[in-house]
Amino acid sequence: METVTTYRHRQIREADVDFIRQLIARHPEASRRRLSEKLCQAWNWVQPNGELCGQVCRSLMLALHRAGRIELPPVRFVPQNPIAERRKPRPIPVDTTPLTATLEQIQPLEFRQVRRTPQEALFNSLMEQYHYLGHVQPIGENLKILVYAQQRPLACLAWSSAPRHLASRDGFIGWSAAARRQNLRYLAANIRFLVLPWLSIRHAASHILAGVARRLSGEWQVVYGHPLYFLETFIDPQRFRGTCYRAANWIVLGSTTGRGKDDIHHRGPNRPIKQVLGYPLCPDFRRRLQEVQL
Repeated sequence: METVTTYRHRQIREADVDFIRQLIARHPEASRRRLSEKLCQAWNWVQPNGELCGQVCRSLMLALHRAGRIELPPVRFVPQNPIAERRKPRPIPVDTTPLTATLEQIQPLEFRQVRRTPQEALFNSLMEQYHYLGHVQPIGENLKILVYAQQRPLACLAWSSAPRHLASRDGFIGWSAAARRQNLRYLAANIRFLVLPWLSIRHAASHILAGVARRLSGEWQVVYGHPLYFLETFIDPQRFRGTCYRAANWIVLGSTTGRGKDDIHHRGPNRPIKQVLGYPLCPDFRRRLQEVQL
């Protein structure tokens, strides 16, 4: 049967379009959101953690609507753009007394996953105040780790879904395009790492990275229903050498092209070139990431 379109690697055929038309006709009072939920349920279109792929489904239905293939009901509610309308985190006061010690003296460190918890506001506040890039809200699957010692915050690490295409990483893993599409969710990117400025402890940063790496896959499994097999990050070589990552056994994979995902002309870098580092979380990460389920 002829494919009408392909959306997020899902083939949509004429029979699928007919099914959506019938779904809309059977539920004339349903909103676009409700229709997308019903379609996800009918197609068993779910995320690994069992949640419906509602946003992706609504985007597909909107594309079919704009192409004249289906007729969606009028928009009932226009939500605020969460990126354009997002306010900066409000400052939350913390104890900034200098902490000078050895690693042994501050043990044990406490690693708290704070996304969607009351402590997320503190995490966002610290990032906004003390990270040179400020706070950023990760897109897609993401977690926020706040590290404590002696009841004081010491570090913040933000993790998000990995980018789809990254030549140095893809070459290191050795996966096919099909394997990358299926297994990209098993990767996470460290998009922010902040060691708070009042901390003065030798080797603390690499020790924190190692501690987070031991725990992150389990935390991801709890929230998103699947583990992680590989971590990656980007270092701006004009600012940093990535010493703490190297000390924590991260591997230099190569560099980005500096063009970004929206480049269509391939005329050279349009953003800073970053060094790419990776960290396997299991010995057989390549086998796991190269597998393709038919």
